[in-house]
Amino acid sequence: QVHLVESGGGLVQAGGSLRLSCTASGRAFTPYFMGWFRQAPGKEREFVAAIRWSGGDTYYTDSDEGRFSISRDSANLSVYLQMNSLKPEDTAVYYCTFAGKPTYYYRSDEGYDYWGQGTQVTVSS
Repeated sequence: QVHLVESGGGLVQAGGSLRLSCTASGRAFTPYFMGWFRQAPGKEREFVAAIRWSGGDTYYTDSDEGRFSISRDSANLSVYLQMNSLKPEDTAVYYCTFAGKPTYYYRSDEGYDYWGQGTQVTVSS
């Protein structure tokens, strides 16, 4: 079992920045992808960003690319999400994810085997 622990959420004003962190532990092994999803109140969970562990290719939504940056620390099985120019509509619970198998679905829930408990990000206007 892979255990994911997120940190770094909080309350920030619009235009501000936050950096989310996530570390895999337990029976962790090298993932194929790690990523971030978010779920706002009353909305479905949606993809935010992903990183291919081998090679470090990164993937974003069109709306977030340029504001968000995902990175990894391979030695510590950690992934980070740097979020800049935050908007009130970025308010959500952010979830870290871990894909233990090869997948084409790294932008979708079904591509991931393990999920963190979530960390709240609140952006005030």
